[in-house]
Amino acid sequence: MDAAAVENAASGAGGLSQAEIDELVASSDTGARTPPGWVGRLILIVAFCWSLFQIWIASPLPFMVNWGILNDTETRSIHLAFAMFLAYLAYPAERSPVQMVLAIGVPVFLALLFINGAPPGNAWWIGLVAAMLVGAILLGSPKSRIPPWEWVLAIASVGAALYIYIFYREISGRVGAPIRQDFVFAVIGLLLLLEATRRSLGPALMIVATVFLAYSFLGPYMPDIIAHKGNSLSEVVNHQWITTEGVFGIALGVSTSFVFLFVLFGALLDKAGAGNYFIQVAFSLMGHMRGGPAKAAVVSSAMTGLISGSSIANVVTTGTFTIPLMKRVGFSAERAGAVEVASSVNGQIMPPVMGAAAFLMVEYVGIPYFDVVKHAVLPASISYIALVYIVHLEAMKAGMEGLPRAYVPGPWMRRLVGFVFGVLVLSALSMLVYYGMGWVRPTVGGAAGYVIFAALTAAYIGLMWVGSREIPLRIDDPNAEITELPLPGPTVRSGLHYILPVVVLVWALMIDRLSPGLSAFWATAFMIFILLTQRPLMLMLRGQDQMGERRMGAALRGGVNDLVDGMISGARNMIGIGIATATAGIIVGAVSQTGVGSALADVVEVLSGGNLLAILLLTAVLSLILGMGLPTTANYIVVSALLAPVIVTLGQQNGLLVPLIAVHLFVFYFGIMADVTPPVGLASFAAAAVSGGDPIKTGVVAFFYSLRTAALPFLFIFNTDLLLIDVTWLQGIFVFITATIAMLLFAAATQGWFLTRSNILESALLLLIAFSIFRPGFWMDMVAPPWDDRPPAELVQALAEAPVGEPFRLEVAGLNDIGNPVTFRVQMPVPEGATGEERLQALGVDVIQNGAEVVIDNVAFDSPAQKAGLDWDQTVTLVRLPAETPSKYWMFIPAFLLLAVVVWLQRRRIGPEDGGTGAVRDPAPIQPRAAG
Repeated sequence: MDAAAVENAASGAGGLSQAEIDELVASSDTGARTPPGWVGRLILIVAFCWSLFQIWIASPLPFMVNWGILNDTETRSIHLAFAMFLAYLAYPAERSPVQMVLAIGVPVFLALLFINGAPPGNAWWIGLVAAMLVGAILLGSPKSRIPPWEWVLAIASVGAALYIYIFYREISGRVGAPIRQDFVFAVIGLLLLLEATRRSLGPALMIVATVFLAYSFLGPYMPDIIAHKGNSLSEVVNHQWITTEGVFGIALGVSTSFVFLFVLFGALLDKAGAGNYFIQVAFSLMGHMRGGPAKAAVVSSAMTGLISGSSIANVVTTGTFTIPLMKRVGFSAERAGAVEVASSVNGQIMPPVMGAAAFLMVEYVGIPYFDVVKHAVLPASISYIALVYIVHLEAMKAGMEGLPRAYVPGPWMRRLVGFVFGVLVLSALSMLVYYGMGWVRPTVGGAAGYVIFAALTAAYIGLMWVGSREIPLRIDDPNAEITELPLPGPTVRSGLHYILPVVVLVWALMIDRLSPGLSAFWATAFMIFILLTQRPLMLMLRGQDQMGERRMGAALRGGVNDLVDGMISGARNMIGIGIATATAGIIVGAVSQTGVGSALADVVEVLSGGNLLAILLLTAVLSLILGMGLPTTANYIVVSALLAPVIVTLGQQNGLLVPLIAVHLFVFYFGIMADVTPPVGLASFAAAAVSGGDPIKTGVVAFFYSLRTAALPFLFIFNTDLLLIDVTWLQGIFVFITATIAMLLFAAATQGWFLTRSNILESALLLLIAFSIFRPGFWMDMVAPPWDDRPPAELVQALAEAPVGEPFRLEVAGLNDIGNPVTFRVQMPVPEGATGEERLQALGVDVIQNGAEVVIDNVAFDSPAQKAGLDWDQTVTLVRLPAETPSKYWMFIPAFLLLAVVVWLQRRRIGPEDGGTGAVRDPAPIQPRAAG
């Protein structure tokens, strides 16, 4: 059954079998073809070798042995060769009428463009390559075997990808002047890459990439606003395949250097049993609450999202257990699936992995990985907290009960004291580890690595001993007649050693500030150590009779098998990402080669009327539309390449200086929303496959649950405090608390329920209160303008009066990149200086004043002024100094007074007959299981 058939089957009332659910994941993530016999084993061996290669290049071993050292371009070439080879072998080509038209039409269309732009004498072999590809497609792509023509395509794709590696030295000597050999391999590579994209990711990304390739050739025939001179085949080949501007560009480099190791780390951690552990812990802690299984689904998906970059795999991993239990306590099939979709998709915005986007942002925005995580963590946390609250509101509406506990909890004061004691112990241990590590490195010097590994091993053995005292975790049957929650303490203690590799990863990234690739390598290396040792170690700690595995050899083999399976699974999960980043490179390359980015700014400005909010709405809609067929990573690359600079530029023209990281996070958030929204949201289809609900209805409900995720990007564009930009730790804590309150009120407003069912007026008031807490400056700016506007002639005097370090803004009129007049604002900190003239020189600006007109005469290279965007011959039209204003947080007082009014109105309607909850009681609550 192919992906479309599985999606159709998902709309049935009975759901799918586990085999069909696994097939859905395979068809979208890992490839649905593993033929029997030696061919299937070859696919697995190649996947395993890919993982070994990635571990090798990420490790310090090549430099230690002075062998196998590869540069970035060579590693990208080999990475793409693995991805394309596995794409052709593991993904059979879909043969629906639309897919066949695209599979045949695209290579023919591109061949005609290539022939038209090629030097004389090149037409025959381009036509031959296209004809061979079309012939192979027409011959078919069976699922049960790999026919000879598919082997030809796979081997040819490897040759085209490895061409850069094999002939690297020769190519580096003729960049910009490709020869016939370069033409041949580049054309073969581009055509085969697009077909591999269609197989592994669907037609959407192939179509978008084809459009941009066509645009490179057809520039003179485009409308005037986006027209360009057009490129020859020589130029396109050189830009897209021979250099690192196109296919082998930044996106593929990030996939090679960072993303693979993180995906592999997640696969190994899941294979060790961490996925089941996270689910069981979440259920033991939250399953007894109202709508407990749904809350546990959110928490377990958040924990899984820490290590997983695939929303579909997350849905199926946690959903097969959580969705039936949600249905059991009263959720409909669609609502149960929607909760799982909303929580699983949000896993991609949860640091430290964030799919592949966090590592791409490092390259595109040009900031350290630590800063990306710092900016992303607060919105992601708020989004998950709000989703737990949405689930709580749904449970309140229906009067749901939680699952029965297997124990009677102690008095709340004892539990509170125990919780506080646990927090204090954890804090003490954290401080001990932090300062202990700081002491180890200067004390033992070069032996620090061995000491740290010994400490980790001791901690691992200690945590394994703690876990060995508990009953092994098992995956309960969620469809059983009576489901009883596991005990929280034993459940948490049984798998504490799974936290260690995550600690290693976060420590390397956040404390030691190692590169993402090296951090992932050390975390993966420690994960491999755990996989190989946890079975035999647990066998020794528990004793053979208790363990059930009576031979140490069986335990050792089990660990090796887990490792091999994890390595293969990690590589197969990377096929689509590797192909997506390479194909997205075609789009990025076309944008840089044709200069369409500047033209697009004019198009967007015309469509939006220059209004920043309209630009943001257009960007959000474009992200959703592209995301219906593009994987999240490719969607982010495409939209950020096209529109991120446009938003920043037009924001300047609207007086709002938007940080680039805020724009990239905005694009990314709406890219992941496309996994939710019907009619193509594949995560919704996967959830419906598990729940037996209607996939379209599941997607619609999940979209409403995800409105908080859609609202956050607009909020942090206008209030960058949410991204912890230029805030202290105390300010950050304050922002987190207030933003969380605001998001909970937003969720209550959109769900139509606060203390009880809300009427239209109360929902509107809750939205107003939430907006006021999120962005108090909006109202304060109306009361007390934040800027003191001065005429241009007072530039020097204003600089002399401004406090050092405070923001200083100029409104400037000049020309944009294509020569059109434009007005924009820049912001710079006021530098040190005794006079206004000295401070102006410190900014790197010379001006000429003609009466009331002030013209920029010179801008020093690499000065603050140049970095801000100032240039020669621009005219200063306005000078803005920060004004003395009351704190914007005074606006919280009327907001919370208004909230008190809403609380008072709702409490008046809560009757005593419902126990003060405003909910409708469940007529048949679940009864606890009898003892024995």
